[in-house]
Amino acid sequence: MLTNMVLRAIKVNMVDQKNTDRDAELFAAIELFFFAFRAFTAGPDAILAERGLARLHHRILYFVARRPGQRVSDLLATLGISKQALHAPLRQLLDANLVMMTADEQDRRARCLSLSEEGAALEARLSQTQREILAQAFAAGGEAAEAGWRGVMDRLAAPVNGVSDESTVGASQPVAPAASPQGR
Repeated sequence: MLTNMVLRAIKVNMVDQKNTDRDAELFAAIELFFFAFRAFTAGPDAILAERGLARLHHRILYFVARRPGQRVSDLLATLGISKQALHAPLRQLLDANLVMMTADEQDRRARCLSLSEEGAALEARLSQTQREILAQAFAAGGEAAEAGWRGVMDRLAAPVNGVSDESTVGASQPVAPAASPQGR
């Protein structure tokens, strides 16, 4: 006759087995996410390395390109980093004449960012490699796979995007350009 302790151990092992299978699936998803991200960033990383730049420089260039004229404070909020973390890479981009900084017309204390022609060309080159990777993957997977991927990515990004209402998850939109400095 099985004791309660043995029955509990069997029950725990059955639950652990289910959790172990799911954990294995989740670990596999984490690994897939890691390798996909590595493939997604490899092209831009090589281009950036030619100039002595890193991924944070790419993120700055990317979001300044999507929102020309945005304030530095808006970029900080988008990137979710401190002023100290932004200072050195932004300074490098300014010194390399890839990013331009001007005073906001409405508030002369605020600084607005835009890309120079060279910065826009670099950002286009960096992002082109990633657009090609996504286009190929979406074409191979089909519309349903792309919609599923966007839904998963929306849910992963929701906590940092301030989304807590499940009804708004899945309604992602590309980053819209900020209002022009004159429209503030």
